[in-house]
Amino acid sequence: MAENMGILGRKLGMTRIFASDGSAVAVTVIQAGPCPVTQVKTVEKDGYNALQIALDVAKEKHVSKALQGHFAKAGKGLFRTLREIRLEGAPTMELGQELTVDMFAAGDKVKITGTSLGKGYQGRMRRWGFHGGNATHGCEKVHRNNGSVGNNTFPGRVFKGRKMAGHWGNETVTQLGLKIVDVRPEDNVILVKGSVPGPENGLVLVRKQ
Repeated sequence: MAENMGILGRKLGMTRIFASDGSAVAVTVIQAGPCPVTQVKTVEKDGYNALQIALDVAKEKHVSKALQGHFAKAGKGLFRTLREIRLEGAPTMELGQELTVDMFAAGDKVKITGTSLGKGYQGRMRRWGFHGGNATHGCEKVHRNNGSVGNNTFPGRVFKGRKMAGHWGNETVTQLGLKIVDVRPEDNVILVKGSVPGPENGLVLVRKQ
């Protein structure tokens, strides 16, 4: 199976397990799959290699007629969530096959993509880690100010990308180098050591690294 293959899942929360030496290991519990393949894309037909996989069974009333016809080709039912995984080589899986947690093993390194927690509108110190101004005499009401942000006549504007106050979080984040501690196929669960982005019950994509 391709090294960049992945599976969709839900982040259930965190807990701890005990290693063979008795030490406590903090882990994130992810319920992943089974994810049926709902479309196979190839270079010859679509211009690139990819697999479209699905998660979360849906009721018929919640799925459009067009998607119902799309799902009928795989014959695995209706789903709420679809994601596409790009492949380096030609797809080896066929339409209707299922991806399960069996594709992983304890000790594997993975990268996990999810939507980070939204922090709302934040100032530049919390958002970017600015130290602030001097807290001494003569520095009045500028302790948390970000200072100058642009020039005067030329160019007469603030450059894009300037670190300022604004919305923080609620963006797509990929965490690299996470280690799988245990795989439990009977529950469709994998236990991951490390920080997994997103809230509880948040959608995550787990891929081999």
